[in-house]
Amino acid sequence: MWKVMTVFLASWLVASGASAQECVKCHQKVTPKIVSDWRLSRHSQNEVDCSFCHGDQHSSGQDVSNVQIPTPETCARCHPNRVEQFKAGKHAFAWAAMKAMPTAHWQPMALMEGMKGCGGCHKIGLKTKEEISQLKKEWEGFGVASCDACHTRHVFSSKEAREPQACQTCHMGFDHPQWEMYSSSKHGVRYLLKQNGVLPENVVAPTCQTCHMQEGNHAVRTAWGFLAVRLPMPEDEQWAADRATILQGLGVLDPQGNPTARLDVVKAADVARLTQQDWQKERDKMVKTCNRCHSVNFAKAELEKGDQMIKEADHLMAEAIRTVADLYQDGIIPKPESYAYPFPDLLTFHDAPTVIEQKLFLMYLKHRMRTFQGTFHANPDYALWYGWSEMQRDLTEIKAMSEDLRRVNQAKKK
Repeated sequence: MWKVMTVFLASWLVASGASAQECVKCHQKVTPKIVSDWRLSRHSQNEVDCSFCHGDQHSSGQDVSNVQIPTPETCARCHPNRVEQFKAGKHAFAWAAMKAMPTAHWQPMALMEGMKGCGGCHKIGLKTKEEISQLKKEWEGFGVASCDACHTRHVFSSKEAREPQACQTCHMGFDHPQWEMYSSSKHGVRYLLKQNGVLPENVVAPTCQTCHMQEGNHAVRTAWGFLAVRLPMPEDEQWAADRATILQGLGVLDPQGNPTARLDVVKAADVARLTQQDWQKERDKMVKTCNRCHSVNFAKAELEKGDQMIKEADHLMAEAIRTVADLYQDGIIPKPESYAYPFPDLLTFHDAPTVIEQKLFLMYLKHRMRTFQGTFHANPDYALWYGWSEMQRDLTEIKAMSEDLRRVNQAKKK
């Protein structure tokens, strides 16, 4: 593949009239570390020079604005299959998912679209031409490349992107603590010991990519999706009712159980599996991956434990949502004007107006996720102490606060 690519690139460079020597000569003084990184890369070895990614319209400090900032389409010239896979996966929807949050526009744009807050990780997602134009206007066009989130500039190393630490920069912390779960699980500890040379190089030790990017597939999809809700509804009546409540809290169903316009947003962001076939396809892929080290029976049993933990977590979560919804219904606390229905909107967690609502959103976006993600990542500490136990405490506090609010409201009436 590289030989064919080199021939293609060589002909392109001749046609463009680009001069790698001119770029390198100047940037050795201006940005020397960028040049040294590029020289270490396979791009350099295969004569992929600066102009291929940045164009040939910049030649001095006076025309820096002519520099092209690469997008996934730039990478697709040589890596069409990987870019196509990426576009079909959840990472490609990261920017759209961030923008879809109902109160995103209320946040400082330096956090949302800058590289300091949500945008620092969600920049991996694809942007429209209009969004790229806006970024170029407000942020000099940085953050549009996507691929460089894992293959960092200017080495663009596939070896780096295959290490679990490549995932660590985004998948850790508040509602994305997958790195902590993985690195302190038996899977993660075993791989880190392998990295440190304690275990031999050929020992079996899975990385994030082993399970989530099977055979290098860049789609990165999971059976349950980020929100751990899916369709169709389960046969278990209680679980079906609990999941319906959570979907109502997400604004996907209205209080009568009918689909809302937000369902289209969930579909577009690919954060949930909406058919049994789509869910089963991802589950089968995971079982196949687990089967490389474990028996099929063991793999299925462990994954089903994750399903059951979602069921248990949903029951606690639904009771908490209904408790707050009843406060709206009875006029105990006012429903925010931004909420379409007299029901908590779990996606507006940044701007929860009361303490009880803040506790509810924290329960959903932090503790519920730790419960099921900790289970699937084989991390009992996260599944139990940082997840399930915290959910139980959340529910207890929410019910206690609800009773206090009702007593205060009753006293005011008297």
